[in-house]
Amino acid sequence: MGGIYDVVIIGSGPAGLAAAIYAERAELNAIVIEKNVVSGGQVLTTYEVDNYPGEKGIGGYDLGMKFREHADSLGAEFVEDEVIRIEADGPVKRVVCAGDTYETKTVIIATGASHRKLGIPGEEELAGMGVSYCATCDGAFFRKKTTAVIGGGDVAIEDAIFLSRLCEKVYLVHRRDELRGAKSLQKKLFSLDNVEIVWDSVPERIQGEDKVESLVVSNVKTGEKRELKLQGVFIAVGITPNSSMFEGTVEMENGYIKAGEDCASSCPGIFAAGDVRTKALRQIVTAVADGANAITSVERYLTQL
Repeated sequence: MGGIYDVVIIGSGPAGLAAAIYAERAELNAIVIEKNVVSGGQVLTTYEVDNYPGEKGIGGYDLGMKFREHADSLGAEFVEDEVIRIEADGPVKRVVCAGDTYETKTVIIATGASHRKLGIPGEEELAGMGVSYCATCDGAFFRKKTTAVIGGGDVAIEDAIFLSRLCEKVYLVHRRDELRGAKSLQKKLFSLDNVEIVWDSVPERIQGEDKVESLVVSNVKTGEKRELKLQGVFIAVGITPNSSMFEGTVEMENGYIKAGEDCASSCPGIFAAGDVRTKALRQIVTAVADGANAITSVERYLTQL
């Protein structure tokens, strides 16, 4: 529609697409700015989703397409562009992109977060075929199998504990000789019989034809190499919120935009939804909930203008 929008939604993952659906239902003048040619966000790279209610075992790509089709069916407007910054010094905000600038009364930032990669051979090729970045999302596919977790922080330890309940054996591969995670988590981890910690080691390559078959690790002190036979590799070396372009506009905490359940940021009229905001659980179901909450907050904000 153009002109001054009621809301500009930045990002077309589950949070952005849910926001688009709710915006259309609320008859708001809305537009979704997406960086990539295909909507869906991180879910597109998930081989199978087994924890989204009502869609048991659906492919990640298929679920992303369903979200997009729902938004399209309601008439949601999409544009492909890359956001550079938000200018928010007046009642009308300006979303400045590489191709165009959009004027709007409110903004929903739903740019998500990216899993840090190891950058080793086999990681990209076997992503979704045994290589995963989310144990709680994909762990159930490795019941009674052997897996490895890469990392040494809280998330890696939690992943190893979670997988130990499902898997026959779990390796935890860490580059140092002590873990970084909370002592209470370490105590729990060390009590588990089916977890082996591979100390002072870094992953060198992930091997397999069409599916993960083994992980080669190298000891940083001795240089000795070891091949671990397994079916799954869970990479837990951190995630990075896609938020650098909003620095100085909204308050952040470790790169995440500070916002509660109402998705309101520190800047009036700017909201954050999905993995980019401060929250305890980053999953598709919580991203979708954020999209709904953000539009509800937008509507409340607009009535006060």
